[in-house]
Amino acid sequence: MSLDTRNLRRVAGVSALAVTAIQTVTAAVGIPRQRRDYADGAWGPGLAAVAVTGAVLGNGDPVRRWTTAALTTAWAARLEHLMLGRLRGKDTEDERYTEFLDGSSTAGVVGKVFVTQAVSQLLVSAPTMMAAASTLPRGKRRLLYPLGAAIMVTGAVVEAVADRQKDAYSTRPRDERPSVLDTGLWGWSRHPNYFGDSLFWDGAYVAAAASSPAQWTFPSPIAMNYFLIYATGAKRTEKKMQDRPGYRDYQQRVSFFFPKPGKHV
Repeated sequence: MSLDTRNLRRVAGVSALAVTAIQTVTAAVGIPRQRRDYADGAWGPGLAAVAVTGAVLGNGDPVRRWTTAALTTAWAARLEHLMLGRLRGKDTEDERYTEFLDGSSTAGVVGKVFVTQAVSQLLVSAPTMMAAASTLPRGKRRLLYPLGAAIMVTGAVVEAVADRQKDAYSTRPRDERPSVLDTGLWGWSRHPNYFGDSLFWDGAYVAAAASSPAQWTFPSPIAMNYFLIYATGAKRTEKKMQDRPGYRDYQQRVSFFFPKPGKHV
């Protein structure tokens, strides 16, 4: 058995404390200011905190522990820079939160937003925690670790490039840019940033699954893909964008999520 269950309990327990602390501080700052959307800024740091906790406290393969922590921290740092820029650039709360939380009490807000996000962070991070307390096998299965790390890097690059292309489009004067961004990665997928994010966490699962016990954490990447496609990501964006001029045509020409060559007119 390559999994140290006692060590896993330690990693999971401290990770839960770290995530809870981050969410508590975020709620304490955001709720009084009617900025429940500050939760967006806590997503990356929470996931990075779990990965770093696993690297420090885990007794599994050290190279995998620290590689995963480094990649996750770099991913989270870039995302946090992006999120903070967006949050600081607005004086009012994101309308998604205002609509979702309309009429909710303070306790309801804490439960719907901050507790839910904390649980989601721990669920998504289950492969990382499992890997932190697991050794690598000696056979060919151990090759899943470098494969997973490569997928993580690829996903992070795709997400970063897509976000940069989107920012470059957004900074152009409205009368000098097309109504819809359909070039670069956005000509292959309507949501390449979400796809890159999905790829990153799929890679984290593959890297962890090199140790056989971690293969049973497959609900984690499934949950992350659900969040990115249905709950808070691509589908919600589609609903918001569908009335923009040219967007329905864009939907006909370019793949929804998984990249493939678009149809040009």
